[in-house]
Amino acid sequence: MVIAFPTFIAGMVLSMSLIMAIGPQNAHVLRMGLQRQHLWLTVAVCALADVVLIGLGVLGLAQLGGLSDKMLGALVGAGVLFLGVYGWQAFQRFLKPQAQTVVSGETDQARRSSTPQTQRQAILSALAFSWLNPHAWLDTAVLIGTASLAYGQGSTAFGLGAATGSLVWFLLLGAAAFWLGRRLNSLHIWHLLDGAVALMMWGTAAWLLSSLV
Repeated sequence: MVIAFPTFIAGMVLSMSLIMAIGPQNAHVLRMGLQRQHLWLTVAVCALADVVLIGLGVLGLAQLGGLSDKMLGALVGAGVLFLGVYGWQAFQRFLKPQAQTVVSGETDQARRSSTPQTQRQAILSALAFSWLNPHAWLDTAVLIGTASLAYGQGSTAFGLGAATGSLVWFLLLGAAAFWLGRRLNSLHIWHLLDGAVALMMWGTAAWLLSSLV
């Protein structure tokens, strides 16, 4: 198969432009990096989850006309519940910042969180942020899938470009989170981050609820 380079680049640019906004998925990657907990596992799962959604959109949903109203409603409902719970957990950490005190050194992973995640929990959390997030479905499976139709026979190259864009973005985000995690040892930073995450999650959940009205 010969890949049309301009079509590949178009898919890559669209994918990266959609995913760059700091949403729940990106905020989760940043938090795992700051906590130094399973960062690269989280990056890999988020990237692969996006690739699956892009493939589903390019190869399937685009031809089917997108998600049905019932499926979209169920997805939005699950997303609102998940974001509400996660926002509440972040708000609890915001109210009790002493539980997130960060100390210096390379062997302090267990001290960075009162409840360190296992690998299984890290995988499930990354999948939840990827697949219980309606924005991820709309941006990847629906929008990228629909955009690929404009390229006709080149839709596969467009989809491969979009998948590559997602992989590149999450690698860059993971590197940035790792760099910040080695340098931001401030309780004040954790306090601000948890407050911002709580507001972001609740704001996104409220916006999703309004879309159902």
